[in-house]
Amino acid sequence: MSTVTPPSPRPASTPSPPSASTPTAAPPPTARRPALDWRIRFAVLALIWGFSFLLIKVGTEGYAPFQVTLGRLLFGTAVLAAAMAVKRERLPRGARTWAHLTVAAFFLNALPFSLFAYAELTIPSTLAGICNATSPLWGMALSLVALSEDRPTRRRVAGLGIGFIGVLTVLGAWQGFSGLDVGGTALALLASLSYPVGWIYVRRTLAGSPHSNLSLTGAQLLLATLQLAVVTPVFTTLPSAFPVVPLLAVVALGALGTGFAMLLQYGLVAEVGPTTATMVTYFIPVIATAAGVTLLGEQLDWNTPVGALVVLAGAALTQSRPRARTRLVPADRPDGQP
Repeated sequence: MSTVTPPSPRPASTPSPPSASTPTAAPPPTARRPALDWRIRFAVLALIWGFSFLLIKVGTEGYAPFQVTLGRLLFGTAVLAAAMAVKRERLPRGARTWAHLTVAAFFLNALPFSLFAYAELTIPSTLAGICNATSPLWGMALSLVALSEDRPTRRRVAGLGIGFIGVLTVLGAWQGFSGLDVGGTALALLASLSYPVGWIYVRRTLAGSPHSNLSLTGAQLLLATLQLAVVTPVFTTLPSAFPVVPLLAVVALGALGTGFAMLLQYGLVAEVGPTTATMVTYFIPVIATAAGVTLLGEQLDWNTPVGALVVLAGAALTQSRPRARTRLVPADRPDGQP
């Protein structure tokens, strides 16, 4: 998962918590509290998204990257469709909304999911997870150009510089990037860049949509699935065998890492707010690294964890915003996934 927090009234792929500009009423006496404490659900979400990079790696050992992505989107869409059926939600209406969702599906799902799958053919899952953590850095850099209201501050610019140093540390720049697969790393970084491109597009086109976030996200995943359904047969052939372990990895990646994780994120944002919920971002590369090293036997040099910590520190600074002095503004909302 990759999380950047672009302030938007109603992005297509994130929950819609109460606006901070209006008082939040106390829950009615009949309101049902979640069965699990939010801290437990927070930890589960971090584990699911952290293990997603391991699942991608395992999935690509038996299937082509496009096939892994198609399966992931298919099972993720099925989970959201079931949730929509339970809540009696309908798909959004309007040709313009569907056109914008088609673009959002490409940049937020189809493209980054495919790029990460192809990247992990040649790079370890630990590196992919760390590259994913650069999304807030890309988001901050792009927002300065594309969003006139998102003004830079000294702290955020410093965070961008610190994050860049962290990336160079992870990649071993002082060694001339020796032993690094440039192609795979570039694909992972492009995947991380794709997320903020999609978020900015969503912010400009779908903010204030009357449709629910669950409805918009369900439609978005459906469109991404259709996009991969068109592309996959062109670039791949039907597998002659269906290895069980990679297949289970794809199923878990879609049902848990995409569908169920989104539903968990909705609940967290609604209960504890986007600021706390978005902190899950900083646990993902740690879990991805631990999973890759312990379960896949991937090697870990000292510069990888050190650089990752520097990247996360820079990303945290880029997400800091000045407090409003005269009035409250709508809260930022987290988004994204690996």
